[in-house]
Amino acid sequence: MKREQLISILGNCINACNHCADACLDEPNVQHMATCIRTDHVCAEVCSSLSQILHTKYKNVEGLVRYCISVCKDCKATCEGHDHDHCKACAKACDECIRACEAFLAA
Repeated sequence: MKREQLISILGNCINACNHCADACLDEPNVQHMATCIRTDHVCAEVCSSLSQILHTKYKNVEGLVRYCISVCKDCKATCEGHDHDHCKACAKACDECIRACEAFLAA
């Protein structure tokens, strides 16, 4: 997978995580959504950092890509624990990001 493709998929994950976190704030029991909101924010930040670094053409990114996979897995699992459409969409975006990061590392 090329850097440009991964950057695009990271952008989708960032958007899905930010949307999910914001939508969680509108849920009736916000306290119940606290872990989801927190995980969404962290995932969006890690994906954003990786995206920014990939834009620089810096070569030593394997560790950050692996960390991004780990955080996306956490976010996906957290969102899968909820039945809201925004959580389902976020889990899907995280899954796509995981697969893209793994393909990037394999290339």
